[in-house]
Amino acid sequence: MNTPADEKKGLDVIAAIQRAGVVGCGGAGFPTHAKLKGEIHHLILNGAECEPLLRTDRYLMIHHAAQIVSAATAVKQAVGAQKCTIALKGSYQEETAALERAIREQDAPVSIHKMRSFYPAGDEQVIVAEVTQQVIPPAGIPLDVGCVVSNVGTMYNVSLALEGKPVTHKYLTVSGMVKKPTVVCVPLGTSFAQCLELAGGIPEGDWIAIAGGPMMGRRLTRELALESPVIKTTSGILILPPDSLLARKEQITLLHMYQRARSACIQCRRCTDLCPRHLLGHPLEPHRIMRQMATLALEGNAVDSRILKSAALCCECGICETFACPMQLQPRRVNAMLKQELAKEKVRWNKGEGQREPSPWREGRKAPTKRVAARVGVLEYYDRCGTSGLEEGTPAQVTLPLQQHIGAPPVAVVKEGERVSAGQLIAAAPEGALSANLHASIEGVIVSVGNAIVIRKEG
Repeated sequence: MNTPADEKKGLDVIAAIQRAGVVGCGGAGFPTHAKLKGEIHHLILNGAECEPLLRTDRYLMIHHAAQIVSAATAVKQAVGAQKCTIALKGSYQEETAALERAIREQDAPVSIHKMRSFYPAGDEQVIVAEVTQQVIPPAGIPLDVGCVVSNVGTMYNVSLALEGKPVTHKYLTVSGMVKKPTVVCVPLGTSFAQCLELAGGIPEGDWIAIAGGPMMGRRLTRELALESPVIKTTSGILILPPDSLLARKEQITLLHMYQRARSACIQCRRCTDLCPRHLLGHPLEPHRIMRQMATLALEGNAVDSRILKSAALCCECGICETFACPMQLQPRRVNAMLKQELAKEKVRWNKGEGQREPSPWREGRKAPTKRVAARVGVLEYYDRCGTSGLEEGTPAQVTLPLQQHIGAPPVAVVKEGERVSAGQLIAAAPEGALSANLHASIEGVIVSVGNAIVIRKEG
């Protein structure tokens, strides 16, 4: 049972995280201080880094294990959790050794859970099931089963926050066709173009860019790829050939995709059989959604809306279309489109509805990460980026978008022409809103203030 002193110390930890503007590094960027509320029994650190080609979390676990473990201990005590576990793949031998050494040296109340190398091991619903053998209810969150999942990169930022240092820099992977694939560390607001230069530059010729990993990343035009700034949730920059499988899939229009779904789906149900959420017992069956889409125009008002509504349970991992479907259809993209429509109509799945027992075939239907990389067409880049080296750089100018996370954007507290120092608060989270503070990532002068704050070095 926590004493008043323990509770005060816990509040101090949460307050430090909030001041520093820490948000989730492994996903959509949920403000971390807001996530650490409620009755938390188990704090789980996600070190799976399941996206093929990304190596950032692996780098941090090897080179900053002590900070990750000490932060995990502080957060565990702050929230009163009974357990703290770092979950990572059993194949991550160097990462495991570094973490175990840090745990021993600190005598930390933290354990290690080794998983198979499969995709998407890092999905928070999957990782909770792997570590605790509990299933989060459909449309639920880890807190529904007493857990909180935090990325190891997020926990590294927490360690800095506990030293009074705000989030000003970002570690990310730059890989693919670049000349020297690597992990880089740059100030927030650094352009993607400068990150690519740190990775040796891009070979001559045409290319496409993806922000994030090859499975769930966002396709960018060349112009946008060069101009986009690194934000708190940027996990990677991938440069791929213009004729790659990922490029070809993105070129298919929504209308063409819909027509293909109507004409080519053979109802083999492989997309459902390999769906990670379906394997957990969630009532998500992509093959039935595809069937419903195929008959939508014919049945009109007779459409079974519950089938289409189940698309809201999709995590958009992409296993269905890149690994499972023999007809090269795109169930994930169909689900993403349906999710957008459901959100517009404010239609939600009722939490817990339709939960079944997890599939007895789940263990044998996990998609091996390297095979996923091969199916998505990036196997040749799989081993090019290591975890030993790091490239760092500081640009002459940074562009810091206010919207870098889920929730309301922070409000600028600086004006054009004002001088700022690195780490200075430049945009504050609105009182009572789900938001996060934003700090200057370099020293310089405020060039402009709008949807983004631009800072330029002097001299």
